[in-house]
Amino acid sequence: MKTKKLLSGAGKNIPLFKVFMPKTVMKPLSRVLFSGYIGEGPIAEEFERKLTPWFANSNILTLCNGTAALQLALRLAGVGFGDEVISTPMTCSATNEPIMAMGAKIVWADIDPWTANIDPLDVAKKITSKTKAIMCVHWGGYPCDLDELNAIATKHGIKVIEDACQALGSTYHNKPIGSHSDFVCFSFQAIKVMTTVDGGSLVCKSKSDCERGRLLRWYGIDRKAERKDLRCEADILEYGYKFHMNDMTAAIGLEQLKYLGKTIKKVRFNAMKYDEAFKDLKVVRPLRYNKDRLSAYWLYTIRVKDRLKFMEYMESKGVTVSQVHVRNDGYTMFKDFKVNLPGVDEFTSEQVSIPVGWWLTEGELKYIIDVVMEYDRISKR
Repeated sequence: MKTKKLLSGAGKNIPLFKVFMPKTVMKPLSRVLFSGYIGEGPIAEEFERKLTPWFANSNILTLCNGTAALQLALRLAGVGFGDEVISTPMTCSATNEPIMAMGAKIVWADIDPWTANIDPLDVAKKITSKTKAIMCVHWGGYPCDLDELNAIATKHGIKVIEDACQALGSTYHNKPIGSHSDFVCFSFQAIKVMTTVDGGSLVCKSKSDCERGRLLRWYGIDRKAERKDLRCEADILEYGYKFHMNDMTAAIGLEQLKYLGKTIKKVRFNAMKYDEAFKDLKVVRPLRYNKDRLSAYWLYTIRVKDRLKFMEYMESKGVTVSQVHVRNDGYTMFKDFKVNLPGVDEFTSEQVSIPVGWWLTEGELKYIIDVVMEYDRISKR
C-alpha cells in the first residue's frame, strides 16, 4: 500500500508517476456528459483527427485501452492458433498476454542490455515458417531499431507490431512513432505520457487494415452504413470486439492534446539534465541512446550495480524509484516459452527508474541529481 501511494503521487516522497489532468477539462467533459450522447460518436471522431499530427498518419482507431490495441493489431496481422510471435519479455505483461489470447506461441528474443529494446540480430535468428509477427516495445519511450526490424519483416513476409504504449511523442529518424510499421499501439492509461483516464489507439500503415479494424472494434458492425432500423438488418461478416473509445474519454483526450507538447518538452528537459549530470558516474549509469531517435521519456532508466542498496538509499532520501516492469519470462503463465536470454539477464540485474516527469520542480530535479551523485560517490569508497 505504501509503494502504491508513492508511485501515484501521494505521501511525502517525490513520486515516480503522477496523473496530469488540467482543470480546463471540466467544461468540455460536462458538455458531453449531459449531451445525451456519451458512446462512440462525433467527439471520438474529432479526437482521432486531432491525433493525426502526432503520428504523421491518419489511419487511426481510438480504442478503450492499449491492450485492446495490441490484440486488435494481432488479429489484423493474421495471428491465430499455433502461430508464432517473436516478442520481448522486457515489458508489461499486457504486451504478451494478447498473444496467448490469440492462441499463438511466444518466441522470446533477447534485448540490448543498454536500451532494453529488442535485438534485431536475435529476432532474425528466431524466424521460422510459423512466425506471423514481430512485437517490439519502446522501453520507456525510446524507439527500437525500426529500420532493421521492418527489413527482417519484409524479407519474411510478416508484420511488425510496435507496442508504443510508452512512446507517444517519440520520434525515429525525425518521424513520429506511428508512421513506420504495419501496426503501432498506444496507451492513454492514467499515468502514461497523456491520459484519457483509460484509452488507447491503434495506428495502421494501410487504409484497408484501418477500415477492417474500424469494424472489428465494435462487434464487426459497420456503424456508418445506411440503416432503415438502426443496425437490426445489418449482416455481420466476422466477429469483433467491444474495443471502441467513447465520447467521454475522447473529450478528455482533446483537452489533454492542448498541453501535450509542453508536457513532453518539460520531461525531455529533465532527462537532458540527468544525462549531463550522470554521464561520468561509475556506479550509477544511464542507458545508451542514439541521437537518431528521441524518447518521450515515460521512464528514465539507469543501471546500478547494487540495485537494492540504491533503492533503499533513495527511499531514505524521499525519492520513489522502481523497476516498473519485470521480465515476463519469469511468470508461470509463460513457462512453456523459456529460453536463454543473456541480454535480459544483464539488464534486469541492474535496471531501475527514477522520477523524470513534468511534475518535478527545479528544486526537486536538482535534489534528485544531488542524491544520485552522492550515492555514486559513497558507493565507490
